[in-house]
Amino acid sequence: MKQYDAIIIGFGKGGKMLAAELAERNWKVAIIERSPLMYGGTCVNVGCIPTKTLIHESDYAEQQFHEDYKNQSKFYSHAIARKNKLVYFLREKNYENVKNNPNITLYTGTASFLSENSVLVTYDKKESVLRGKEIFINTGSTPIIPDIEGINESKHVYTSESLLQLDTLPARLLIVGSGPIGLEFATMYAGFGSHVTMLEASSRFMPKLDRDIATSMLESLKRKGISIRLNVRTQSLYDTADGITLTYTDGSDGTPYFLKGDALLLATGRKPLVDELNLQKAGVEINERGAIIVNEQLQTTAPHIWALGDVKGDEFYDYLSIDDFRIIRNKLFGDKKRSHKDRFPIPYAIFTDPPLAHIGLTEEEAAKRGFPIQVSRLPASQVPRARTLQNIDGMLKAVINPHTGKIIGCTLFCIEAPEVINTVALAMKTGQTYNYLRDFIFTHPSMNEGLNDLFKAF
Repeated sequence: MKQYDAIIIGFGKGGKMLAAELAERNWKVAIIERSPLMYGGTCVNVGCIPTKTLIHESDYAEQQFHEDYKNQSKFYSHAIARKNKLVYFLREKNYENVKNNPNITLYTGTASFLSENSVLVTYDKKESVLRGKEIFINTGSTPIIPDIEGINESKHVYTSESLLQLDTLPARLLIVGSGPIGLEFATMYAGFGSHVTMLEASSRFMPKLDRDIATSMLESLKRKGISIRLNVRTQSLYDTADGITLTYTDGSDGTPYFLKGDALLLATGRKPLVDELNLQKAGVEINERGAIIVNEQLQTTAPHIWALGDVKGDEFYDYLSIDDFRIIRNKLFGDKKRSHKDRFPIPYAIFTDPPLAHIGLTEEEAAKRGFPIQVSRLPASQVPRARTLQNIDGMLKAVINPHTGKIIGCTLFCIEAPEVINTVALAMKTGQTYNYLRDFIFTHPSMNEGLNDLFKAF
């Protein structure tokens, strides 16, 4: 049995930052990662980095080879190769950072708890038992596989992780699910030249957003040739000589439909990756969604065991895992005042084309909670920078409290929205009123300038 000051299960963003911090303080740290292809975590290998790289590549493909499938397909194969090269570089960089640190030992294998302070690592038909004073669970999440007849037998069904490895562009891509993952892949593959059809079980498209924003997104997707079918009840799927056929019924009237494709993407969400951990042996409890239960400072129900990142069942954002690291660092070495409640409201972005970003409450949510509200909308086409970038789809929307002047929420569906939303977030988190953004001097031309006009309407 080997003794460590800290054991970190999972080589994700928060875990690797924590390992570096603890090693800097001369702690002896063990990191356990199930696969060498996942060094650095989901974001580096199968999440943010590869998807956003390919989204950028697809924008170029659409501009240069629009409706030229032969050249789009060739470009797609090269884009996948460039993406693989970048992922390999970043993965190796993460590995080298750990390998060269004398206070960190990396184990490549599957981890399972034996007790609240000991972990069994299984690798290459060998086993090692590690004992840790503090143990941190950072195993991330995994795609949800729905129960659809024929899904396990098909050779043309992919998750968001496995589709990224396909180097042949599917001419017809079916996507089950229209959440953030489905939307990003839909616009990405449409940009590369695939004919994309999205299937959504709900009768309401993008149910968490206001109807004006959802309608604007729907119109933008249709202009890209993306077909969206709502109220879908997927029945079965089966492989054919030239691809895959999916059968579904309309939830409103039971009418059966058949769809043919070359590939099918399951974009039905993700779930915490906890199945092989044997958490019960450590006294670590999970909730009804399979997420590890933690307190405000990320301690689990077991003494000296913590959880950070997706495994807690929060929104699956890489930047929250980074903040989880900061909370744990503060608890271990700081004034112990940080908690996960400090970070609200949290901005998020969906990298469609144009992208969508949001922070705070929507108009509908604010009204339901009884806030006095005032709403402003600005078409993206009225921002000069959108025209110079030749992307005028979408709108900017803000909700304020007219009595206090505070910003309640903001949704940006426009080019460069993931950058601009950070400006709004900074204003909200520092307690500024909407006047701050209305009168702020931004560079010209920039999408940030749109905030001047958006908040001028109040």
